[in-house]
This record gives sequence, C-alpha cells and structure tokens, in this order.
Amino acid sequence: MIVTVTANTALDVTYRVTELTLHTSHRVRSVHARAGGKGINVARVLHALDHRVLALATVGGATGGAVRRDLGAAGFATALTTVGGETRRTVTVVDRDATVFNEPGPTVTGAEWAALLRSYQDHLAAASAVVLSGSLPPGAPRDGYADLAARAAAAEVPAVLDAGGAALWHGCAGGPAIVAPNAAELAEATGCADPLTGARVLLRRGARAVVITRGEAGIAAVTGDGIWSACPPERVTGNPTGAGDAVTAALAEAVVAGRPWPERVARAVALSAAAVGTPSAGEIDTATLVRLEPRVRPELLPRETATLPQAPPDIPGHPRGTDDPGSSRCH
Repeated sequence: MIVTVTANTALDVTYRVTELTLHTSHRVRSVHARAGGKGINVARVLHALDHRVLALATVGGATGGAVRRDLGAAGFATALTTVGGETRRTVTVVDRDATVFNEPGPTVTGAEWAALLRSYQDHLAAASAVVLSGSLPPGAPRDGYADLAARAAAAEVPAVLDAGGAALWHGCAGGPAIVAPNAAELAEATGCADPLTGARVLLRRGARAVVITRGEAGIAAVTGDGIWSACPPERVTGNPTGAGDAVTAALAEAVVAGRPWPERVARAVALSAAAVGTPSAGEIDTATLVRLEPRVRPELLPRETATLPQAPPDIPGHPRGTDDPGSSRCH
C-alpha cells in the first residue's frame, strides 16, 4: 500500500474560459470542483494505475466537508484528520494554459499536527512507500516533512518528497529516498541557479536522489547510479497543473517495484504527459501513457561535466507552483 500525506488539503476549483485577460470580466464556460492538494492528486493517479493507496489528509469547516464528501466517492481509502480552520481552496483558470491561485490554508494547532502524526504512524507499518506532497499549512513545524521522512526511514519505508522552499530544504534532513522539486523550487530552496548544483546540495543535505521536473525540457534525475535525463517525445496540450503530481506518482510506484532509474524516468515523463491531456489534476489519459512510454529515451549524462539538455522547441512546458522562499544555500 502506498500512503500519501496531504497536510494542506484543498478544494480544487477549475474554471475554463476562452481566453484569460487581466483586469476584465470573464464568462466561465465550465466549472469543476473536487478534493485536491498535491497528495490527493497523487493518490488519484496511483488509484487509476490500480495501486492500493491510502490518502491521509486534513479537513476543516464547510469546505472540508465538501472535500470529505468528494473523497468518499473517490474509490480509495482515506484517513482524515479534522482541524478547526477552514480547508483552503485553489482556483485554476484554464484557457490555452493554466493560471493557478493557491490559498494559504488554515493554521493548524500543535494538537492538530500531533493528531496527523498519530494517524501517519498508525498506518506506516502497512506502507510500501509514503508520499509527502505539497505545502505545509501555517502553524506546522518547519521541519514537519523531515520528521515524517525520518519516521518512514526508521520503519524502512521509502519516502518521496514533493515540496518547495523551506519545506523542501528542511525535509531533506529526514533522508527521503527521492525528492522531486521543479527547477524553480530547487533554486528557491538552495539558492543555486544551476539545477545540477542545487541537486547536489540537496543530496548533501540528506536526500538519496533528486528528480528535477523542468517543464518543456522534461525530467532529470540525479542519483547514486548516475544522472538521467529525458523529455516527452511529442507535443501534448491541455491542463498542465497535475503534471508534477503524476511525476510523483510514477516515482512512488517505481520505488515500490524496484525499477531501475532509466525506467523510472521514462515512466515519469510519459505519465506527466498523460496528465497534461486531461481536464483536471489527478487524472491521466491511459492511451497517451501507453503511446508515449515506449518512445521516451532516457539519456545517461556524464557525472562531472554534465549539463542538462535544453528544451526541444516544439514541446510545451508543464509549469508548477512554488512555496515560500528560501535563502541562498548554494555552496
């Protein structure tokens, strides 16, 4: 069973418009709302791939009630910790691309964070991997992910961490098996403009491997077995907001299966593209996955002189958001 943790759950609201223009009114063509937050989205992808999954999450207030009801129909197991504050919302406006507005989330108390930790510890023994994904809510310890990752390591359960800023920096101290920031999150956490230099900083910090999502340039994995890079083999258009969560899901299933890094990278690239072609984060287009995965060609880069390949000119980007800023740690 793969356990996902969403400490800052959200109700994801997606508006579709013909074209987004600043400082004017828009007629929304369609509205879609459902339970979200990065860990929830990862759980949806893993469930769609027929993995047994348990989603741990926080819920509070009327919005939390809507999240709870939606998760009740999601088809996978959940363990929800009630908090006193109102669950946040995210609003994604989609035209030819996506613009995302992320609320900060409710402030959690020490007792509420302790309740989430107890739920996590109770389910850790049955986990084959854990996914720690998204922002930490206000009030959570800044080393909250480090604590969760260290508990997993003590139980010999691999942890995949997908976060940014201070949450990523402090989380690496817990020794996660994989961290999966995008290039902006990596630079923000380490102060390093060069992604490979930033990845090496996080390895020294305690991460076992660093997978960098690079938008239109694909994915680079800095590992003990070498540096692997791959990009999508064809253009896929749609909603890119769930692409990073699909990468995280691919890494979680791969670490459970013990797949070698070239297969992990190819799967992550193809699954990311399969997410872009769907209306909402947490969904994948299986036909796209099946078509693209055999065509992804991971490249082994030289360790000492590696530079990451630039993006092919005809592949669209898959932007993801960032968390709170970090200080310069590039050394």
